[in-house]
Amino acid sequence: MSAPEIRYAQAVAQALHDSLRDDESVMVMGEDIAAAGGSFKATRGLLDAFGPQRVRDTPISEASIVSAAVGAALTGMRPVVEIMFMDFITLAMDALVNQASKARFMFGGQGSVPMVLRTPHGGGMNAGPQHSQCLEAWLAHVPGLKVVCPSTPQDAYSLLRAAIADPDPVIVVEHKGLYARKGVVEPVVGRIGEASIVRAGRDLTLVSYGATVAACLDAARTLGAEGVEAEVIDLRSIQPWDKAAVLASLARTHRAVIVHEAVSAFGVGAEIAATLSDEGFDDLDAPVRRVGAPFMPVPFASSLEKGYAVDAEKIVAVARETLN
Repeated sequence: MSAPEIRYAQAVAQALHDSLRDDESVMVMGEDIAAAGGSFKATRGLLDAFGPQRVRDTPISEASIVSAAVGAALTGMRPVVEIMFMDFITLAMDALVNQASKARFMFGGQGSVPMVLRTPHGGGMNAGPQHSQCLEAWLAHVPGLKVVCPSTPQDAYSLLRAAIADPDPVIVVEHKGLYARKGVVEPVVGRIGEASIVRAGRDLTLVSYGATVAACLDAARTLGAEGVEAEVIDLRSIQPWDKAAVLASLARTHRAVIVHEAVSAFGVGAEIAATLSDEGFDDLDAPVRRVGAPFMPVPFASSLEKGYAVDAEKIVAVARETLN
């Protein structure tokens, strides 16, 4: 009998529950994450199961929360911090970029920071420019930090379990628009750095992560009706990213389009495009293209946000240009 479907947010809560159960050094902390279950209810039920010593509400101070987590990790704990919106990670960048990411290097490999920072990114909820940003490229740029972005409930569970078990700091980016998505979840621990081919194809490679994987699958179905078989790769992990899998796909299809919700300029797609143009040059039959948001803040008005967002229609248009 197959496991029942659960929501993405429930998969996150289950991963946290199982990690707290299996390892007494794991603790969860953040704003309103205990009694309230967090803004998106991804920590619901943990306080009742594990008590206030291991599931802790904190003051509204992102810098203090992450700094405390770094200290706890350096002294033997495995803290999992929730930052309510990714936009607020700006207040914790010193602790992340100057402390957590550098500790192993500065201590000559004798110390590590086994902490996780969970945070939702992305638009689609008319939350405005200070609650809708995708800032994962900032973090992927920092040596010492790992960054994952699951697109399915199964990966939300598996990658979070892997992140908590990792000896170094991991940022788990969850798209707020995916929390209600349902899927079957098996209690398996994932592997950071492994992409997944979610649709096989021969004519074009679509590379994405997070919420835009679904948009790529919609685009692939539209292209399929036109006789074009697009391969869709879900990166799952942004830093490290699965370069071998993407290059292997390019060797089969000879064309690539990279898709993400974040602005195109200086983004994750730019790094992948540069790598494909360099190491995959001999396999390319057309320039590598990118689909991302325009270089501007996320609009508040729903009509403007819809035009700003990356969707299947935009992906199909760029794919057709690449094929032609």
